[in-house]
Amino acid sequence: MFILMVVVFVLGYLAIALEHPLKIDKAASALILGVLIWVVYIEGSSSILDLGFSHAWHHFLESTSMADFVQKHPEATLVEKMRHFIVDHEIVHHLGEISEILFFLLGAMTIVETVDQHQGFKLITDRIKTTNKVKLLWILSFLTFFMSALLDNLTTTIVMVALLRKLVNDKHDRWFFASMIVIAANAGGAWSPIGDVTTIMLWIGKQITALNIIKMVIIPSIFNMVIPLAIVSMFMKGHIERPEVINDGTQDFTTEKERKLLLFIGVGALLFVPVFKTVTHLPPYMGMLFGLGVIWVTTELLHHKKDIAIRKKLTIFGVLKSVDVPTVFFFLGILTAVAALQSAGHLGLLAEYLDEKVHNIFAINTIIGILSSIVDNVPLTAGAMGMYPIMTDAMVQAAAEPEYVHHFVQDGAFWELLAYAAGTGGSILIIGSAAGVAAMGLEKIDFIWYMKRISLLALAGYLAGIGVYYLQDIILFHM
Repeated sequence: MFILMVVVFVLGYLAIALEHPLKIDKAASALILGVLIWVVYIEGSSSILDLGFSHAWHHFLESTSMADFVQKHPEATLVEKMRHFIVDHEIVHHLGEISEILFFLLGAMTIVETVDQHQGFKLITDRIKTTNKVKLLWILSFLTFFMSALLDNLTTTIVMVALLRKLVNDKHDRWFFASMIVIAANAGGAWSPIGDVTTIMLWIGKQITALNIIKMVIIPSIFNMVIPLAIVSMFMKGHIERPEVINDGTQDFTTEKERKLLLFIGVGALLFVPVFKTVTHLPPYMGMLFGLGVIWVTTELLHHKKDIAIRKKLTIFGVLKSVDVPTVFFFLGILTAVAALQSAGHLGLLAEYLDEKVHNIFAINTIIGILSSIVDNVPLTAGAMGMYPIMTDAMVQAAAEPEYVHHFVQDGAFWELLAYAAGTGGSILIIGSAAGVAAMGLEKIDFIWYMKRISLLALAGYLAGIGVYYLQDIILFHM
């Protein structure tokens, strides 16, 4: 059953990858995958958990939750305890984490869609005059790179895809630009303590400090983005065709002042999220929902005197009808499936295997980054954080391999490189990062198309960044 879970995951992954040939929406495949893998898990719970690979099960056995369950059900068998662990503990635990991401995504998409409905992004796109493909690609990529560091890679991708729709008419041109934006967003998020979920995890866990991660990872991240851009620039020619502006009546009912106001409040709401998290220590989705609430109130007050048809179109009530809900379901299915592999111990087993067999921080992180293009980077990072404690100077001196163990002190090379690799490795496949999944859902990018045209570019940038970090580490600490 342990192996069958992997088989189910691979088959579900193939169904998502072959969405267009199968003519089945990837959201449907992801939801079926997410449920089936948990069905296999609970039906084979005895044989799976008996293997001893699930760290979560071992922690649960020693927890007060298990003691409370035994007290309430003294006659419970081991199988019943295992099913209680899966249903009442693991599913609830992972659903909480997944829900945070989904509500964050839903809030961000609604805010962006509201600004778009008010023609707010027109104020930005009107200032981008060039139609030259190469120039436009560099402009959008650098804009994405720095926006991602301030916001996060997921939010930035949603915003930039909305901008793209105003700038690029041809579907395949837009797919290509959106794919390069994914690379830039992931690269920009990797060097900022608030730019990606994995860097946030490492920052909160005290494996890294804010200033140090910026100082040590920004240059590798720049190379991660610039190398694919440079390769593309040698072959890309021509000009993009801008979409024809269709007046659906919305423009006639929003003033220039209202457009500027919604753009200002929308961007402000997105920038407020990391500030909210830092000040309150509450999850980022709460800051996003707070921003959405403010925009909701603003649109209600702005348009309350207008015709009811226009009011429905411009307030959140109408905007929600335009939000891409299948993308939210796609996230739900994928994250649910990966959570099962994490709970059952597959990802922990993988991390232990890498440590035992590879035992080189550069090789381990390179592999983790590549794996994060297949499996979500959050549980991979969590697995690495759980495997390696933060070393102190005393622990390093007492260790059998002090030079190797030194990489695991706070701001050590292992943690810095983990932030880079887990953050940018997901770009290699469209499904490998939150930014990629969002772009895939919003623009309906084909998995195989991305793999043929973008994966090698992303891999080149990824390996270049690791090479730059390696040279940087040698120059700063070993010369």
